Amino acid sequence: MKIVFMGTSEFAVPSLQVVADNYTVAAVVTQPDRPKGRGHKIEPPPVKAAAMQRNLPIYQYNRIRDEEAVQLVSSLNPDLIVVVSYGQLIPPDILNIPVHGCVNVHASLLPRYRGAAPIQRAIIAGETATGVTTMFMNEGLDTGDIILQTAVEIPPNMTGGELEQVLAQAGAELLLQTIQEIQAGTVRPLVQDHSQATYAAMIKPEDEIIDWSASAWDIHNKIRALNPQPGAYTIYEGSKLKIFASRVHEKENTARTGEIVAKTPDGFLVQTGQGCLEVVEVQRAGKKRMLAKEFLKGVRLEEGEQLGS
Repeated sequence: MKIVFMGTSEFAVPSLQVVADNYTVAAVVTQPDRPKGRGHKIEPPPVKAAAMQRNLPIYQYNRIRDEEAVQLVSSLNPDLIVVVSYGQLIPPDILNIPVHGCVNVHASLLPRYRGAAPIQRAIIAGETATGVTTMFMNEGLDTGDIILQTAVEIPPNMTGGELEQVLAQAGAELLLQTIQEIQAGTVRPLVQDHSQATYAAMIKPEDEIIDWSASAWDIHNKIRALNPQPGAYTIYEGSKLKIFASRVHEKENTARTGEIVAKTPDGFLVQTGQGCLEVVEVQRAGKKRMLAKEFLKGVRLEEGEQLGS
């Protein structure tokens, strides 16, 4: 089976690897190299880097719906197109090319958490389980018929980055099984129940701000969901203080929300709208991530001080 693989982010790399190990990859289509990090150095997307290691043919387009991209995919005459975390909607002109259609690996149990940020949104919502889905793509946003699904637990302290790694591997394994069933003609697609759909919107800058009036559990979930990128933050001494790790202390306190109520062996406690949150790992603007106990050695943070704008 000849396959065109379309993907961009780190989540897609295990899927590319499993496809390349078992099938002919006619092309890898990914997004352009872009600036990354504090130095804004131009770097290739993770899928391109993985494809280069395997000497696979690589094509990069700003817009996948442009005529040049459509013509390229059409000229390859693939039996199947696999799309994993590509980052753009695939136009009908490409969806209709392969005889076996286009298959997508999505990081949720559809129809829940359709959209750009299913991993982060599931953790923010306090979900204890999620999963991956393979589906036949149509013109909608994650609305195609389901092929296979597998569930994955979310432990209470798992970060967004950790969950992404688990789901990426689970998705790769599910993708291999999906392609095998397509080849064998045993696939039995299931139409999604659109009435049960939820939407996982892209993480925006305002989503990164910690609202100390929320409960300790809600804040803890936001912190771990946005670890490692982009990071949840509060304001301390007029600048951003990102928080990457925390613990929930459910004992109530009479302090104001956002007030530092105590120092601890591992950091410091902050009053929330319900319970207290222990801050364990932080990052000041322009500095490296560090344990909160190390951060306290370099600042005069005292009980009664207020976090937030």
